[in-house]
Amino acid sequence: MVSFTNQLKHVSRRLMRSPLFTVVTLLTIGIGVGANTAIFSVINGILLKPLPYPDPERLTGVWQRAPGIGIENMNLSPSDYFTFREENRTFQQFGMWTGGSVSVTGLAAPEQVQDISVTEGTLNALGIQPVLGRWFTPKDDIPGSPETVLVTYGYWQRRLGGDASITGRRIRVDGQSREIIGVMPRTFRFLDEKPDLILPFRFDRGKVFLGNFSFQGIARLKPGVTLAQANADLARMIPMVNTKFPPPPGFSAKLFEDARIAPNARPLKQDVIGDLGKVLWVLMGSIGVVLLIACANVANLLLVRADGRQHELAIRAALGGSPAQIAGEILIESLCLGVLGGAAGLALAYWSLRLLVTIAPAYPPRLENITIDPLVLLFTLAVSLVAGVLFGLIPVIKYAAPGVTAALRGGGRTLSQSRERHRARNTLAVLQVALAVVLLISSGLMIRTFLALRQVQPGFNGLRELQTVRIFIPEAQVKEPVRVIRMLEDILGKIRAIPGVSSAAFANSVPTDGNNSTDLLYAEDRTYQEGKLPPLRRFKFVAPGFFQAMGTPLIAGHDFTWTDIYDKRTVVVVSENLARELWRDPRAALGKRIREGMKDSWREIIGVVGNVRQDGADQKAPTTVYWPVMMANFWGDETFLQRRAVYAIRGNRAGSESFLKEIRQAIWSINPEVPLAGIRTMDEWYRGSMARSSFTLVMLSLAGSMALLLGIVGIYGVISYSVSQRTREIGIRIALGAQQNRLKAMVVRHGVLLASIGVALGLTAAAAVTRIMSSLLFETSPLDPVTYGAVSAGLIAAAALASYMPAQRASSVSPIDALRAE
Repeated sequence: MVSFTNQLKHVSRRLMRSPLFTVVTLLTIGIGVGANTAIFSVINGILLKPLPYPDPERLTGVWQRAPGIGIENMNLSPSDYFTFREENRTFQQFGMWTGGSVSVTGLAAPEQVQDISVTEGTLNALGIQPVLGRWFTPKDDIPGSPETVLVTYGYWQRRLGGDASITGRRIRVDGQSREIIGVMPRTFRFLDEKPDLILPFRFDRGKVFLGNFSFQGIARLKPGVTLAQANADLARMIPMVNTKFPPPPGFSAKLFEDARIAPNARPLKQDVIGDLGKVLWVLMGSIGVVLLIACANVANLLLVRADGRQHELAIRAALGGSPAQIAGEILIESLCLGVLGGAAGLALAYWSLRLLVTIAPAYPPRLENITIDPLVLLFTLAVSLVAGVLFGLIPVIKYAAPGVTAALRGGGRTLSQSRERHRARNTLAVLQVALAVVLLISSGLMIRTFLALRQVQPGFNGLRELQTVRIFIPEAQVKEPVRVIRMLEDILGKIRAIPGVSSAAFANSVPTDGNNSTDLLYAEDRTYQEGKLPPLRRFKFVAPGFFQAMGTPLIAGHDFTWTDIYDKRTVVVVSENLARELWRDPRAALGKRIREGMKDSWREIIGVVGNVRQDGADQKAPTTVYWPVMMANFWGDETFLQRRAVYAIRGNRAGSESFLKEIRQAIWSINPEVPLAGIRTMDEWYRGSMARSSFTLVMLSLAGSMALLLGIVGIYGVISYSVSQRTREIGIRIALGAQQNRLKAMVVRHGVLLASIGVALGLTAAAAVTRIMSSLLFETSPLDPVTYGAVSAGLIAAAALASYMPAQRASSVSPIDALRAE
């Protein structure tokens, strides 16, 4: 122990005597370890930490699949809920929920807030008790019982003053008075949702039909029950649904049988993180490569440092120092550097994570779990120690092996040993370049993906000039459908009168806002084989002028008119890809008739519009049907009405506070109790749909930049040291008449040769590694020749530039000084 302490003191003094070496080494290690600590913190917070509920491994997301209509992940319906709740054998608790937004009035200014609607059993499954009041009970689910609501801790503090006697107080939600029955605790999280209010679902069991697959299921498995057993139980219950509940009007039970519905239960955590895991593990591998490059760089620095200590090492060997003693001191020094560099890396990781949370508030999910916790600290220590061993082993092998210490004891350095050390440094430099190539190609492919996404024509234009604002008019506020439409049109007129507005209209949603509806679609001139259902189509509900406001081109026919809306004419507009799929030509679609249900009215196609990428740039444009915002005989309603309206407002002031203020005044001049939500430009919506690609691009670009920097520094270090070791040779060459340009070329050629070997090895490795990224790429091949060529040329050019400075120094060597120095 005393010997170790003495060695530690000796190492510390030696590091303090070489401040430049120590700072450069610690900075290099800090970058490598810090980057790995940061990405591991993200993986730990998102992937490794369990969900914040009791026994989270027993929580299950209850989904279905319907291969008969090509759906892999299908939601549940009310008929599923009642059947699974009553007949299951594997669930301790089971519930159903959906997310949305509601208006709250009467507190101050009208406000649109996020909510979740849940059946009894949903919160019980999660096992989080309210901090005040009570959960929902079965009575809260019964239609006609008193209206109740739970509030989350943040909303209780922000809007209700943290009043401890809040239970029993009433607030107006969507125009309806509700009693607050409880407050959820501060730590409560509902999956990846961030609700302010929690409302009870109310289904009248006697009025439930098959269908309406719009809700997500959640279950807590009974102790000892496996996921396979739960899926088997669901498979047993699914056929019961068709026998317990009737089909909706206009549909047959056989239609649901032909969908071939099957269970698809999975761990609830998968519903929260989705496919983010594969992105994060790719990033972890990439950042791990940065650490390897940093280790190679430090190993080179240690080799140079050990060369400068040959005289000291020779004396120690001559005095009887054993190879183990010399190796131990070198390793202690490298471990000290590793731990100190790890401490610097920990500080770097901390600030990097703070920055990540600041710039990416919505993606990735579970950001609140990303912290520097004991597991992250243990990981940092382990990585620091492993790195210390890695970059310390190479100088140990080169200088502390028995044969080497014998040579040191003999008092000299043989030519073969000198060449061996040069070879080691060259090998490390080549390794750094090869690893840098892999990372730079990975980040280059993501850059190409991002550029390809930016070049996609989404089907609407002028994204920064399009302002969106969402409102909802509840039935409790205005009941008659015509009055609602009149109110929405009056608001539209006020908005169009705002200075700077060139066009405006509304629909039930805008592209990429996540509010999507799909259903079967029947064409009058098509026959459907027995047992085969028509494909699902995307549905939108739009008002006249919406396509013009969005900049979506009219391919054939014409838009809706307000007469179509108020007279409830049976007309419809479809997308170009739907028209081409069914009738080959957009013009041929005009006059054709389609409908959603077997008892719905046939509706004539009056227009065909351009395809729109409703789900983002990286998703194909779905075949879409645009229904009028008000219709007769649709979805079983005598008069169907969309009470949700998202206004698309085109103007050169979009996004400005003054513009938004005037929009609020225009809306509230017609209805002062309507809260505003979804206040974004279309550019913000569209960029949000590319969040995953943007996140991956930024992370890989940072890794690639660090790899490039460390790789070039490695080349520079090797060439500089090579020049310093060949000072006598260069001096003799100059004395014998060698030209400076030839000497420069000789040195640069050495650097380019090392880089070229590294590039060749890196290209081979990248061709294998980047195939893992194929699911992250968009219209970009994992073997994209432009990326491979640009990275290769760029790295070789950078290596040549890094070699030029040592080459310049070599060409200016004085022969007399060189010979005297030697």
